[in-house]
Amino acid sequence: MYLGIDLGTSAVKTVLVDDAQRVIASESRSLATVSPQAGYSEQDPAQWIDVTFATLDALKATHPGELAAVEGIGLSGQMHGATLLDASLRPLRPCILWNDGRAALECRILELRWPALRATTGNKAMPGFTAPKLLWIAAHEPDIFAATKLVLLPKAYLRLVLSGEAIEDVSDASGSLWLDAARRDWSDAALAATGLSRDHMPRLVEGCAPATTLRGELARRWGMAGQPIIAGGAGDNPAGAVGIGAIRPGTAFVSLGTSGALLAPTSTIAANPDRAVHTFCHAIPGMWIQAGAILSAASCLAWVARLLGVTEAELLAPLGSRPQAPSPVSFLPYLAGERTPHDDPVVRGMLDGLSHGTDRAAIVQAVLEGVAFALADCRDALASAGIAIAEADVIGGGSRSPFWLSVLANVLNVPVHCFAGGEAGAAFGAARLGRLAVTGEAIDVVCTRPQRIETFEPDAELTDAYAKRLPAWRELYRPRH
Repeated sequence: MYLGIDLGTSAVKTVLVDDAQRVIASESRSLATVSPQAGYSEQDPAQWIDVTFATLDALKATHPGELAAVEGIGLSGQMHGATLLDASLRPLRPCILWNDGRAALECRILELRWPALRATTGNKAMPGFTAPKLLWIAAHEPDIFAATKLVLLPKAYLRLVLSGEAIEDVSDASGSLWLDAARRDWSDAALAATGLSRDHMPRLVEGCAPATTLRGELARRWGMAGQPIIAGGAGDNPAGAVGIGAIRPGTAFVSLGTSGALLAPTSTIAANPDRAVHTFCHAIPGMWIQAGAILSAASCLAWVARLLGVTEAELLAPLGSRPQAPSPVSFLPYLAGERTPHDDPVVRGMLDGLSHGTDRAAIVQAVLEGVAFALADCRDALASAGIAIAEADVIGGGSRSPFWLSVLANVLNVPVHCFAGGEAGAAFGAARLGRLAVTGEAIDVVCTRPQRIETFEPDAELTDAYAKRLPAWRELYRPRH
């Protein structure tokens, strides 16, 4: 038996997977995010621990026998968050998250201070990444910076609590701007540019490698027969790729979670930082992932639901299973700024084309279309790096909506596929990494593609209608700086 734990932004999801790769049980608990100022986004690391432990306590109550048989644990996590620890390994402040936009000035400073940044990391300095956040801390909270002895990404902090060791995998580390992406190792020049050294960093491992073991007292708490091995794990999107078998070139997938992304594994780095294409090491050795990322995806639908005081299901039900035509309303999904292709942390969302006749369904459809159009921007940015998308699998909470998947297929003009349980893709991928760390099996044997349950084909008429709308939608973007 294997556990996959996904420390997301809105929730922690934990899945229990057997040797036949069947999900035996799952538990999820919500997380809260705070915004002390406009454009800020933070979480208390103690909340991650409480919520993760709650999912495992629940699994012990419902599946004690299966939990007792767990041999391997894989961790997946939201990327880029800056968790700063003191000499006693206690958090010095709330974690600054991936969707925090405060460090825009520090990005410019970092690129001037270290001109080799883009060539070494494969990425452009953007506020969501970890390194600029440390420059912001140094400038605005110097006492905190001086007291910082260890900088961890969210799931590495969780691993520290679970095991007592500070370890990170290369996929998550490559979202920090401190990793030499080609060498899959920390860059001393990158660390020096932010006033840090390797002493401030966790030890690095590959995602499928054994990293450490669960603390004995925690194994006893959850009734485990031994101390399970904890794998290197992965950032949420690389873990999602492992979960759906997107481990080789020629595959692509869309993540429709709190944020969104269009991702493609590659056997060589195909960086295009000028268009804000992200380069990450894959959780699979010798592989990388090129990604276009948007900061708000399913969170846009959650925003509308919260605004109107209804559930997301109530918003989606009247839309049916597929669009008849594009909505007369347009929506820019930049509720937290945007990454690909704009790299604009201060731009904000917009509803355009409202009239007295606009109803709720038109607004909801526009929100779904706006996210799809933003993913079309990601598609075109990837194309400029030489990566063509012929079809795409979809994971994340948004994959539960047939209407949204139909919109996506027609906007991207490619077949879109979904899986059973696709919303738990990262946690399932983490469980696969936990298994690989224990068994040492061939990666291709374990990381197979799950059965697709439905394919959404583009419709020529709708595809043409959306293609005509896309240029006008793009014209709505106006930089605010």
